[in-house]
Amino acid sequence: MAGKNRKVPDHIVKIFDKYVANNVRVLSKQHAIDMLKAEFGLDDSEAEVMFNSFDKDKNGKLSIWEFQQFCICMGEHAQEIVTKFKELDKDGSGQLDPEEARAGLHELKTATGRLLTDKEVDFFIQTAGGDGVIDLGHFTNLLYRLKLYNAEPPK
Repeated sequence: MAGKNRKVPDHIVKIFDKYVANNVRVLSKQHAIDMLKAEFGLDDSEAEVMFNSFDKDKNGKLSIWEFQQFCICMGEHAQEIVTKFKELDKDGSGQLDPEEARAGLHELKTATGRLLTDKEVDFFIQTAGGDGVIDLGHFTNLLYRLKLYNAEPPK
């Protein structure tokens, strides 16, 4: 069956379905934010950033597929990632300026235990946005790309 590979894992469906109405696998922005707060311990602004980051088609709704991407990127580590982001955000602005980002990224280790090179840090800061400012969504994406967290639970 061609569609079989697109099956969303049961643990993701179980969380998502708690917030779904009428078996429609799409959440309104408010329901999605409520879910992110309740299930992952995010506050209002963190949940909003995550919603905006993972609402890939920018339709103001979170589909089961978009939520699956959130789970793949953050998994059980959502609060840990947010805490690390806040540690790096020295001025409390909710964004990492290039200096905060550079200092923080130099502290992170990849899944294989090595520190990031200057070239890798510079590349990520350049690709995060035109102004080099990194928000929580960009930071989450970086950690996923670097495989710093194995967000998928063991099978």
